[in-house]
Amino acid sequence: MVEERVRIDKWLWAVRIFKTRSQATEACRRGKIIIGGVTVKPSREVKTDDIIFVRKLPVVFTYKILAVIEKRVSAELARQCYEDLTSPEELDKMNIKESVFIKRDKGSGRPTKKERRIIDKIKKDHF
Repeated sequence: MVEERVRIDKWLWAVRIFKTRSQATEACRRGKIIIGGVTVKPSREVKTDDIIFVRKLPVVFTYKILAVIEKRVSAELARQCYEDLTSPEELDKMNIKESVFIKRDKGSGRPTKKERRIIDKIKKDHF
């Protein structure tokens, strides 16, 4: 189960940070995975105690590698392989998205002129 070194895309997939390995590989190629202040390629090997930054907008997650694994494991075992160092301020950014968008009932159609004025006023006051 424990390896010395493994590719970053394999590790991200194995500990369930990404759903598929191809998603992890694509994130590396797009510069969303950072180790030591440098964006990394999917073939970059990681070792224990590395600090990884994963940009999944609007949040930048921070993980410390506790164990290097190559095979995908259960969610419980995966959580033992890394420590989540993401700050609470970063996690709060996920809730901002919900407060920015006004939810309307499905099938209610476009807002009326009056409803649009109310929405604009709420947005103006919020920002």
